[in-house]
Amino acid sequence: MLGLSLYGPLAASTRYRLQQYVPGLRDHGIELDVHGLLDDRYLRRRFAGERLPLGSMVASGLSRLRQLLRQRDYDGAVVYCELFPFMPGALEQSLIKIPYVCDFDDAFYLKYRSGARSLMPGLGRKFDGLVAAATRVTAGSRVLAEYAGQLNPATTLLPTVVDTDRYQRRDVMRAPGFTVGWIGSPSTAPYLQALVGPLETLGREGVVRLVVIGGKAPRIDGIEIVELPWSEDTEVDLINGFDVGVMPLPDTAWSRGKCAFKLIQYMACGVPVVASPVGANRDVVTADCGVLADNEAAWIDALRLLRDDNQLRERLGAHGRARVVDGYSLSRNLPVFGAAISALSRGSN
Repeated sequence: MLGLSLYGPLAASTRYRLQQYVPGLRDHGIELDVHGLLDDRYLRRRFAGERLPLGSMVASGLSRLRQLLRQRDYDGAVVYCELFPFMPGALEQSLIKIPYVCDFDDAFYLKYRSGARSLMPGLGRKFDGLVAAATRVTAGSRVLAEYAGQLNPATTLLPTVVDTDRYQRRDVMRAPGFTVGWIGSPSTAPYLQALVGPLETLGREGVVRLVVIGGKAPRIDGIEIVELPWSEDTEVDLINGFDVGVMPLPDTAWSRGKCAFKLIQYMACGVPVVASPVGANRDVVTADCGVLADNEAAWIDALRLLRDDNQLRERLGAHGRARVVDGYSLSRNLPVFGAAISALSRGSN
């Protein structure tokens, strides 16, 4: 099977939607050969706000075209998001000659529907066409699956999950005070602005630390800010150093398509969570593993409650870990993805 991701392995979407499944699929007789379009150099420059490597991007596009010329060597393909950004939908679909799974974990169908992009011919509904023509669709959240299901009845909910053999509770050295943690990328770090007021309030009551992994933290008076680069080798230990993991989100159409992956990472490590009640956050967070907070006062109350009750943090963390193992683990979702891919070689719809 040919796996066509949008980015290289630096992108969480590539690692967690495709690459982490490769060993397990192989054990079930499915070889998934993953190729990214835009490499890690592109992502590093984009995250750093630097000029994008145009020469490398052209070379990446040509490489993808060569892969598509060889696509009939495969029984089918898994297409993550789209083949080429800004390519008109009809042309993009004409390039796919084999059955494929359309996989996505963000509201990409909104990407070309507004602003200047919506005025470009053939782009406004390009994602709809890619979904409708797929043999199978795997969508990362209930909101995304509901959208896809209107276009293609062969749609399956496949949350973005973690390998719970790697994401585990670990004993790590914890800093004094109350540590609030967040992990993500520069593109989602602006959502942390919603925590400025709540954390300033808690900072006036005691020592509070905000640890931000993989993004830029907001400036918050009275709060110790720790910004750390993301690394696959260190992320699990760093998450285990959190007293609580957070995922603030604005209530927008784009955010409602989010897959609550940060929460799944925290919960797998036995860390209790506080999150905005938006999109998949509502599905992942239950009362026995965390708190949903829909305004500044609710965030203050939730964080204060967890700060002051160590036993509650332990209890919520243990329940969160169990919830991830049961529903959001690689082992539980491998058969779901495997079944979607197997349908390609059978040519079923």
